[in-house]
Amino acid sequence: MCERGEWGDRGISPLLGTVLLVGITICLVAVIAVGFVTGPVEAPTMAAFELTTDGGGSEITIEHVTGDAIDVRELSLTVAVDGEELSEQPPVPFVGAVGFDGAPTGPFNAEASPQWRAGERAGFRVAETNDPTIEAGDTVNVGLVVDGRLLAELEATA
Repeated sequence: MCERGEWGDRGISPLLGTVLLVGITICLVAVIAVGFVTGPVEAPTMAAFELTTDGGGSEITIEHVTGDAIDVRELSLTVAVDGEELSEQPPVPFVGAVGFDGAPTGPFNAEASPQWRAGERAGFRVAETNDPTIEAGDTVNVGLVVDGRLLAELEATA
């Protein structure tokens, strides 16, 4: 029989080292595999906008001031007047939608290029049949959402 300290402890060190190396290798492989499966993380869209509105004409104009180009086919808008959302929201891009007068301008128009780039303005006119109407002095809020992510919350006074 061997006594402790003579040869019995030497058998544990290589075994423990091997187990640790196998464990570390498995962890590294798992981390690398997760990176390949999930793919690269896509950077969020970055852009700045400016909202203007005309109470007399119920016209809403949004200027893409700077940042990434936006594909308006992936954009949704939410318009609220004094905290109350319009009964009919603008289905950008569009031409002749219920709740809106005429055709929208810029990339909100379905006949225009769907790429909304810095320096371009897009707008639409809210119809009197849409509720609530925009009157002078009202606060208008517009939310811009791309791929389910809030891109901007804009506010202006008519």
